[in-house]
Amino acid sequence: MATSKTGCEGCADITCPSTKLVLGQDIAKNVTTAYDRIQARGMAACLFGSKGTCCRNCNMGPCQIIDGVDDMIGVCGATADTVAARNFARTVAAGAAAHGDHAREMIKGFIETAKGNSPHQIQDVEKLHALAKVFEVDTVDRDKNEIALELGEKALAEFGSQDDTGLTMLKRAPKKRQELWKKLGVEPRGVDREVVEMMHRTHMGVDQEYKNIMLQASRCALSDGWGSSMLSTELTDIMFGTPVPRRSTVDLGVLKSDHVNITVHGHEPLLAESLCIAAQDPEMIALAKKQGAKGINLAGVCCTGNEILMRRGIPVAAGFIQQEIVLATGAVEAMVVDVQCVMQSVAEVAKSFHTDIITTNYRAKMTGAVHIQFEEHAALNSAKEILTHAIKNYKKRGKFFIPQETKLDVVVGFSHETINYMLGGRFRASYRPLNDNIINGRIRGVAAIVGCDNFKLADDSHEIIVRELLKNNILVLATGCAATALGRAGLVNPEAAKYCGDSLREVCETVGMPPVLHMGSCVDNSRLLIALTQMVNQGGLGEDISEVPAIGTAPMWMSEKAVAIGQYFVASGAQVVFQDLATSGAKAFNNYLLEDMMGTYGAHWNVAKDPKEIARIMIEKIEAKRDALGINKKKERVLFDMNMRRDLGDGHGLTDVGCHGPEVVER
Repeated sequence: MATSKTGCEGCADITCPSTKLVLGQDIAKNVTTAYDRIQARGMAACLFGSKGTCCRNCNMGPCQIIDGVDDMIGVCGATADTVAARNFARTVAAGAAAHGDHAREMIKGFIETAKGNSPHQIQDVEKLHALAKVFEVDTVDRDKNEIALELGEKALAEFGSQDDTGLTMLKRAPKKRQELWKKLGVEPRGVDREVVEMMHRTHMGVDQEYKNIMLQASRCALSDGWGSSMLSTELTDIMFGTPVPRRSTVDLGVLKSDHVNITVHGHEPLLAESLCIAAQDPEMIALAKKQGAKGINLAGVCCTGNEILMRRGIPVAAGFIQQEIVLATGAVEAMVVDVQCVMQSVAEVAKSFHTDIITTNYRAKMTGAVHIQFEEHAALNSAKEILTHAIKNYKKRGKFFIPQETKLDVVVGFSHETINYMLGGRFRASYRPLNDNIINGRIRGVAAIVGCDNFKLADDSHEIIVRELLKNNILVLATGCAATALGRAGLVNPEAAKYCGDSLREVCETVGMPPVLHMGSCVDNSRLLIALTQMVNQGGLGEDISEVPAIGTAPMWMSEKAVAIGQYFVASGAQVVFQDLATSGAKAFNNYLLEDMMGTYGAHWNVAKDPKEIARIMIEKIEAKRDALGINKKKERVLFDMNMRRDLGDGHGLTDVGCHGPEVVER
């Protein structure tokens, strides 16, 4: 087992070959990582905090609550259910705020691009026109930048909206789901408004009934999923181009021994995209060569990595749990960071090498880092200043180790539009073939694997879950660091079809697609909402998301954003499975999340610790939905020939994959 400063032989959860190889090198012997800190901590997590019953919302406490014990309630009288619900809801609010602030910056950048004040351009005009229609922006005889400017301004207004009519994007959800939200009173009104109200209602002495608290938690989460996150993804696609399938590579081996290595870590694509443009500038390349390097090698870390991987094919060096490890190679000149999921420890790790951590956002500074503010109105100049600083570190590089043999190929770039075209073709774009293959059982259902990495669990947990799902003919959609982990496991390419059950393998091989579709960063989970809605609208799988054979999991969740994502999936009708929730200390509230929420939304939370148990739950839930739809019953199914298909009329795709003529198949 690899060893680092405190002896990682005790960290049995490290299974990643590249991580073990790097930590086993002499250059990494003085590096202390999160694995070491967990081992050295020597104490269990606080029982009250981990069960959700520690209240710090006023200065009469902190109060440690024990459910059912009269003299162990809060000083104010708050019960375990109230405290746990408040804590859960505040986590949702924090996650929604993080995605909201991210989205606001992207929309501001979109507006500047429309005005011609950035190095970027409006790339996807077709998607611009489609989204303009949603926002009732006129497109007739108008320049793309004029349309984009009005669209951007309307999108930005969604954040401060005080109008009770609801966010614009809600109309994209299935009609039945919209009616349910209206009935429950959980339609989000304004992105910022819902976060503020959630924080107010969980202040001491305000909302004290857990079901009522959770109605606002749903409204807050929906303002993220169908508001800020969806806006960010859609406008980012329009500005930088909607992702299309492309091959690239992942893992620490993407670093280059003879290039200036610069890793980009964080979440907002404006910075990363500007760095990509600047890195191709002859002036920057000449500076790198002057320092003795052959060129500039950009590599991604975490969700920024997924953004530029999807759109540009820029390789991803590391996910969240590898951010210290990529520095421990000694081969990185600079790690450029913006916001979210950046561990403070990277500055300490960088001290052992020639590497600089460069912070770029006024919201997120770090002791020991170099700060170069990224200015959106002068994006290219800012990017060049950052690159220049990094390039000059190349001559300072000492001993390094790059585990080249661990580099893996991936095929990425699956937006919801790509799925639309992938099976139906550009001129017959449709979800019909996907729906039909779920109905006929070749694909049993769809599983979303989203969220973070986490040092608390074995780093192969995502892989274990997905291998079980693929064996059971379940198509997997992945985002965020989960997608990166699955890429490292060799599951995000067409060759991985060999791990599938016979029928899913047949579909993947016929189409030439991976069985795990990489759909972007954590903010891009809104793509999954649109994909599920398209499946409903296509017909044959029910009238609402809650009826579709689909389920999501964030098995290694770490960030508050993951809980906001989980709640907007549940409130949208899709069940989710997490490894744990800080709610088990409040019996009634915990039962509401894990069972009773089904009666409200047609979906609920599930909790399981073991990866195979998570997979089992997901498979069972998908099969239960198939039973409810009546598509598990054996019946004769006809594969239509071309004449029979023509008789169906427009709007219908293939009834099954690979039809060669009429035949009857017993299913």
